[in-house]
Amino acid sequence: MKLLYVHQYFRTPDEGGANRSYYVAKALVAAGHEVTMLTAHDESQIKTKVIEKVNVVYLPVPYDNSLGFWGRIKAFLSFVTKAKSWLAQQHNFDKCIATSTPLTVGLIATWLKKNYQVPFVFEVRDLWPEAPIQMGVIRNPILKKVLRRVERTIYEQADQIIALSPGMRNHIEKIVPEKEVNLIPNMADCDFFHPNQQKNEDLELHYGVKGKFVISYFGAVGPVNDLMSLVKSAEYCLDLPIRFLVMGSGKSLLSIKKYVKAHEISNVFFIPFGTKEEVRDVMQITDACYVSFLHKAILRTNSPNKFFDAIAAGKLIITNIQGWIRGLVEKRNFGIYADSDIPVELREKIIPFLESKELLRKYQSNARETGEQFFSRAELCQQFVCVVEGKRQTFKMQDQIFSLSA
Repeated sequence: MKLLYVHQYFRTPDEGGANRSYYVAKALVAAGHEVTMLTAHDESQIKTKVIEKVNVVYLPVPYDNSLGFWGRIKAFLSFVTKAKSWLAQQHNFDKCIATSTPLTVGLIATWLKKNYQVPFVFEVRDLWPEAPIQMGVIRNPILKKVLRRVERTIYEQADQIIALSPGMRNHIEKIVPEKEVNLIPNMADCDFFHPNQQKNEDLELHYGVKGKFVISYFGAVGPVNDLMSLVKSAEYCLDLPIRFLVMGSGKSLLSIKKYVKAHEISNVFFIPFGTKEEVRDVMQITDACYVSFLHKAILRTNSPNKFFDAIAAGKLIITNIQGWIRGLVEKRNFGIYADSDIPVELREKIIPFLESKELLRKYQSNARETGEQFFSRAELCQQFVCVVEGKRQTFKMQDQIFSLSA
């Protein structure tokens, strides 16, 4: 088939960030399909290139994680407008894959279906607009009603729907109970990340963590990520041989850095946002990875990319999320839950791992095993290909995840 893949924030491993679409697109090409990726970049002109046999079209739509709500909305709608303009000239596709966020990519897919009879698969990575509504960002009752209607329409028009977590699937099924929703979670790249028995001494010296227990955070640093919870927990660990490394970018990063400096929290260090290779380097000196979101019910459904990188690398997981991730890490014994409303709890729960290397290694081994068993990149990419090709297939993964995270 000739496929259009719409992902406004498509990234390759060299660019850093989430790479799910990159690997799925490669799998689709390997299955014999022709794939055109429609995305955005910060330059002033349309640019095209071929990446791993995927035709990538970059539309000029500047975007930055530091943008406020309305700045982001403007970028989302600009991408919709420019995508429609481009597709009006080039719409000869057999099927479209549209992946959120933002939800507005679904408007491109529904427009393409209405005007050119191109069926589409809609992949839901975050629940929008429910997330900004629960965050209090969207308060106008009329706007809430309009956005929820847009969400419903996209689900109704989609020929197939893919959700990344059990909670997301439950949410979508309540809105469109007549629709089948495929659960294909994020992927643990067990070919790229590997557990390490010994830390890289050169990297330890480079990052100043020689002989320390290292807890790392990777990814976005925005209001929803609640990274302040990690910083406040770090204040209770100043007397312990622990170092906290933060590799990320986003709207809240500057204020968090100011807080760390003002409160002289000397065990927290910041690293510039990096490529996938740079993430792997920091993983090599990391003992545990921190995964966090604000205490909002909708955020419990999230499926954060760096969680899966961490389990692929065989790291102990520390999370403040009450949802399916907590259920999974506790039942599979590869992580701990630390309530961010009680910052000292992280200290209390991490001490056993400082005192017992054997316990730490056991949890780390369980993490890697979980990544291989439930979140294999090769297997999940193949499941995605099956959905796109319209093949009827029962994914055992769904029931296993539900039972583990219940």
